[in-house]
Amino acid sequence: MFCLDCSSSDAFCFYCRSTQHRDHPVIQIRRSSYHDVVRVAEIQKVLDISGVQTYVINSARVLFLNERPQPKSSTSKGGVSHLCEICGRSLLDPFRFCSLGCKLVGIKKSGDANFNLSTKNEETRDGQGRRLPSKEEEEEELREGSQRDMYTSTPIPPQYSTSRRRKGIPHRAPFGS
Repeated sequence: MFCLDCSSSDAFCFYCRSTQHRDHPVIQIRRSSYHDVVRVAEIQKVLDISGVQTYVINSARVLFLNERPQPKSSTSKGGVSHLCEICGRSLLDPFRFCSLGCKLVGIKKSGDANFNLSTKNEETRDGQGRRLPSKEEEEEELREGSQRDMYTSTPIPPQYSTSRRRKGIPHRAPFGS
């Protein structure tokens, strides 16, 4: 763990946090599949992570700190539509970078991306790089939606979840005689 308030750059453990850094904002670097990751909820309060691919690992949304090596089986790039601008790693969504390290290299190369948090006047983005609507835009959409609902006469059928359980009820094999 690293404290964001204290000037010391030394890492500390969970027990030191409870005594010396009780109310301080901290960032915990975790290991996932031999790579360093941080939780999006912790890092997005401090840095602008727009354009960086996020992943869900053990039900926690994380992003990688350093460039990850390419898998050996991905020699052909056929069918891949989104690539990291620095290392060329294939990305699932239209992000620009696969990790914070690649974003830092991209900032040094071009200077168009940044780590600074946006101000309230600028448009805000979610953890996946998409623009979030402002309160005024949300209110306008609600007004337009309610007006649209008043004039539509056909009811909309309810949406049912198409997700299926992975495992069903276990069945025993019949006893042989």
